[in-house]
Amino acid sequence: MEEEQARHFLQRFVEEFPAAVPEGGCLPVRGASSRLSLEELEGEVLDVGLKMLAGRGAPAATSVLLCQAALSQLLQSDLSPFYCPQEEEEEPAVLLQSELVQHLFLNKLIDIALLWHQNLPKMPATSSRFLQCCIHAIKNTRRKMEDKHVVLPEFNQLFNLQDGVDRAYYAVFDGHGGVDAAAYAATHLHVVVSKQESLQTDAATALSSAFRRTDDMFRWKAQRERLRSGTTGVVVLIQGQELIVSWLGDSQAVLVRKGHTVPLMDPHKPDREDEKQRIEDLGGCITFMGCWRVNGMYAVSRAIGDFDQKPYVSGDADCSTTQLCGDEDYVLLACDGFFDAVNPSEVPHLVLEALQQPGGSEGGADGPLELSAAHHLVAHAKAAGSTDNITVMLVFLRPPEELLAADVSAAQQ
Repeated sequence: MEEEQARHFLQRFVEEFPAAVPEGGCLPVRGASSRLSLEELEGEVLDVGLKMLAGRGAPAATSVLLCQAALSQLLQSDLSPFYCPQEEEEEPAVLLQSELVQHLFLNKLIDIALLWHQNLPKMPATSSRFLQCCIHAIKNTRRKMEDKHVVLPEFNQLFNLQDGVDRAYYAVFDGHGGVDAAAYAATHLHVVVSKQESLQTDAATALSSAFRRTDDMFRWKAQRERLRSGTTGVVVLIQGQELIVSWLGDSQAVLVRKGHTVPLMDPHKPDREDEKQRIEDLGGCITFMGCWRVNGMYAVSRAIGDFDQKPYVSGDADCSTTQLCGDEDYVLLACDGFFDAVNPSEVPHLVLEALQQPGGSEGGADGPLELSAAHHLVAHAKAAGSTDNITVMLVFLRPPEELLAADVSAAQQ
């Protein structure tokens, strides 16, 4: 089935791109930056490639394999012709002209697609774990949408990890003061995670280290581009039989097992007693100005970015690890726009209510509104009074049909 889907997509793709994009030609998609560091290279080009392919209906497995192959070729290329003129005050010193690098990467991707159209390589087996995901995100009454999210069940394939351990990565980022920090985290954090030496032995340490490194990387970008924004974030990495959660700020993840919520984390809020004490020990303060704020500024106590209030607004993520036993239903990730209006204890009932609607258990990220449980949760939060951006992601750890069957069985007993 996967090979057949890949062949159909490649046929359409080569009809649109029968040859490489000529020098000076218009790129089908562009990255957000005009300049990027060598450390930002992989995240930026993968983001461009995945968006380009997703916009053309590429199967996810085909998309990540094409991007991984194109990236591998790009990293073997001489990139020195794309170096920007060096300015003494800039760090890191080496910056690349983003559009030229993206042009080279996309042409390598097109060349690979043309080759695969003629001779499709064997598609690697996908994870045996059932991971159906549905997502819904709305701007709500806010002027701008500052949330970002990442769904990457093909984590191993994208980064060519071949250690035999299944991995899937999911994240929600809730930006404030602009979308730059959230977009940056959504582009780079998973790439940084993949490079952590501790990933195979201590995934929690790998995730917390990746948050810190991504914060440092964004500091350089914010300095050179004069950006002022921040983002909370919650990441779920499912690795083998472990579910690892790492977070900064008040975005949250909740596990549901046999219809009951299982706490995974305690969100970072300025009025949380240990957070308040940490900030005061550093010489800062917590004040109430409509809500509790750090130094009268930010309503979050930990975030990527917000460099004018570091270290009071900390970039250190917390982590928790939960062993999966096979009886888990799903994990929900959402920003505070959801949790400010909905108590986690309400989630199991709301999801079951959505799945009981006609076609509800067939919901997916690309499905119609009435088929997605995430839509139902977002609508409930909005009706409950949320005016903030709302992003909800449901990652099912077993088929939704099983959840309905278990509910029917329980009702009959």
